[in-house]
Amino acid sequence: MRDLSSSCDVSEAFQYRKKEGHGQVDLHKAIAQSCDTYFYQLADDMGIDDLNQWLVRFGFGKKTGIDLSREYSGIAPSRSWKKKRFGTSWYRGDTISVGIGQGYNLVTPIQLAVATAALANGGTVHQPTLTKRDQLQTETGDGFFNQGHTVRFSDNNLQIVHDALKAVMKPGGTAVQAARGATYEIAGKTGTAQVFGLDGQEYNEDEIAERLRDHALFIAYAPADKPQLAVAVIVENGGHGGSAAAPVARRLFDQYLLNNPVMTAEQFEISR
Repeated sequence: MRDLSSSCDVSEAFQYRKKEGHGQVDLHKAIAQSCDTYFYQLADDMGIDDLNQWLVRFGFGKKTGIDLSREYSGIAPSRSWKKKRFGTSWYRGDTISVGIGQGYNLVTPIQLAVATAALANGGTVHQPTLTKRDQLQTETGDGFFNQGHTVRFSDNNLQIVHDALKAVMKPGGTAVQAARGATYEIAGKTGTAQVFGLDGQEYNEDEIAERLRDHALFIAYAPADKPQLAVAVIVENGGHGGSAAAPVARRLFDQYLLNNPVMTAEQFEISR
């Protein structure tokens, strides 16, 4: 399995098209500002075989084993999966869509949370379990969790991703508003999930029914340099991850870390 840097140099930059202009974009900027074009190129350079292996290692495409009924495994797309499911070959365009989490990808909120926690702790994938907060606070170390496996990658690449996730919450990042006034640092990533196909048409949130609007996504951990909590938030038909889902995560962090939600949803000016 190739390391990320051998598939596409994480310091490599290229032009990203945007009306007002992004200029040169590297991995740090692509994460902070959600530049899809960078990840189109990265996915194309890596190929679906490597992408699938990394997805599986982070727990996608299989159940997490959480003690809840009716958990779904989702889909970590691969050549063999598409051949079995549709009887057709894998195409280059399929890989590019998978690279930004679209196409044949299918993930659950708990899978996103588990993967986020693995990034936060340096690569250890835990099996999640239900517990009460007072019970969790009395436990120490990893003995409380059912440890699965460790995802191995270079310290340098991991640090680049950590720094970029923190930049998401700073000026110029896609979730800066949700971090306003925080007394601790948050690392996160915004996202959206399309509800229906556009058939080549331009997406206009104001002109479609609310039930067809994009779902808002946000994954995060905090405090950024010494994480205690990892979360994944999905706001159905919420639109933008930064304005709808990130504020929910902020309130969760405030409640858990400070035992006091210092900002209300209204103060974040959430638009629905």
